[in-house]
Amino acid sequence: MRRRLMDSPRRSNRINLYVGNLSSTATEIDLKQVFSAFGPVIEVSIMNDEYIGSGQSRRYAYIKMEERTQGEAAILNLNGKSLSNRVIGVIEALPLSPVNVTPPCNKYRHRSWRDKKE
Repeated sequence: MRRRLMDSPRRSNRINLYVGNLSSTATEIDLKQVFSAFGPVIEVSIMNDEYIGSGQSRRYAYIKMEERTQGEAAILNLNGKSLSNRVIGVIEALPLSPVNVTPPCNKYRHRSWRDKKE
């Protein structure tokens, strides 16, 4: 019998947080200081516009915390609070699953060589 993923002893107790509506002047150091009050912060990543070339902040970040309970405490205490004169939103960042992806509409599907009648 296969073990389920949830029962695996290797499952990490870490949590990833999404922080939205950040100020354009917010830095990774600022976020690390704020979230460190709830527990050890492993990584802070502020998303930037690298494709356009401007390098400006996209005003959201991902924060990886060591303990799930400390991350949940950060969500409860910081969601809806003001940081740099902006009300931020803090939620758990969940990975995208293939189940949530909608397939393209068949109405606009291009014909392939397999569809070609001989």
